[in-house]
Amino acid sequence: MPDLFADDPPPAAGAPAAPAGDTPLADRLRPRALDQIIGQEHLTGPEGAIGRMVAAGRLGSMILWGPPGTGKTSIARLLAGAVGMRYVAISAVFSGVADLKKTFAEAEARRSASGQRTLLFVDEIHRFNRAQQDGFLPYVEAGVVTLVGATTENPSFALNAALLSRAAVLILHRLDAAALDALLARAEALEARALPLTDEARAALIAQADGDGRFLLGQAETLYAAALPAPLDPAGLGAFLQRRVAVYDKDRDGHYNLISALHKALRGSDPQASLYYLARMLTAGEEPLYVLRRLTRFASEDIGLADPQALTQCLAAKDAYQFLGSPEGELAIVQACLYLATAPKSNAAYVAQKEAWASARETGSLSPPAHILNASTKLMKYIGYGKGYAYDPDAEDGFSGADYWPEEMPPQTYYRPVPRGFERQVIERLDYWDKKRREERGDG
Repeated sequence: MPDLFADDPPPAAGAPAAPAGDTPLADRLRPRALDQIIGQEHLTGPEGAIGRMVAAGRLGSMILWGPPGTGKTSIARLLAGAVGMRYVAISAVFSGVADLKKTFAEAEARRSASGQRTLLFVDEIHRFNRAQQDGFLPYVEAGVVTLVGATTENPSFALNAALLSRAAVLILHRLDAAALDALLARAEALEARALPLTDEARAALIAQADGDGRFLLGQAETLYAAALPAPLDPAGLGAFLQRRVAVYDKDRDGHYNLISALHKALRGSDPQASLYYLARMLTAGEEPLYVLRRLTRFASEDIGLADPQALTQCLAAKDAYQFLGSPEGELAIVQACLYLATAPKSNAAYVAQKEAWASARETGSLSPPAHILNASTKLMKYIGYGKGYAYDPDAEDGFSGADYWPEEMPPQTYYRPVPRGFERQVIERLDYWDKKRREERGDG
């Protein structure tokens, strides 16, 4: 079994890649210097955080956060060589506290013996639990190791605040089409032959990689190994290779980012963008009932009484989906989504709820006025419960204008409808009742 903790010094900057026919293409194309990293110039360039640290000859601990296949591991390996540090790599998937203690002891011994500092690269660092993450703190703080962690998860959620306070979070970008095309050009130069693809199929291959350079090179290697008799067009490429599954974790960033995008596109009354984000979630495997729950919440939070049918549409879509299942029932979700996107918007009910809840917490146990209390016994009638209650259906126009607020609390205004959709009519009703109420009380 290979030793996860053995020294693995990166090659010197500028050294040629060692040829190895059985080594995966992605490994053979690993950059040999920081300036060969593709797509992350905002970090590795002269003005970037990493570029400045290397120029100064001293590294601080850092967390590299970015999608898969964007160069996190390559950057860590090259950093150590760039500043003359010992490089040790571990994976949080395979390592535990005992492994970490051994690594820290070796780093401390190396520093005492030769003065050489250790760069400790921890892949998938978010997979360490909170206690394991705490184990890094004294060694990072004392300078025994310079920590470089790699994660695809949002560090704010996945890592301890104490660890984040001791490390800079550097964000790696998803590789764009130009960066992926440059990767393919390097692969073709190494293989000394063009990929067996038409120009259109090459563009399709880049699009299918979805920003993941490692995946793209894996697909390129498959194409080279197939010894195809003629270049493939896009249809042939689609039949030959599997498309990369979209990056989407149902309980992590992909999930929250897309539901946020859907919610904001709906709020912005953009049915086309709303439908796109809905499709992104459902085609990636999101639970349709989760989406329906969020749409139903939106119907009350962002539309409310501006269009009372919005809530009905969502509940009908839920019933239709449960009755039909996938994929037939997904059309009902689409219908609800489009209805919400095109409906007039009002958050008046949502604002009213928050203000009313705040008043309820602040006023505690104030009693309603006696005239609207239920006089269920003779004693309650004797002390005034229900006395003077005006039964509105018996009043002229079905409206008594009575005061329903606790005596110690002035009337409040929580619900303020907007002049859009059905709430225009609600405003007319409220204005009518306010006028009648003033007339009943002699307020002019």
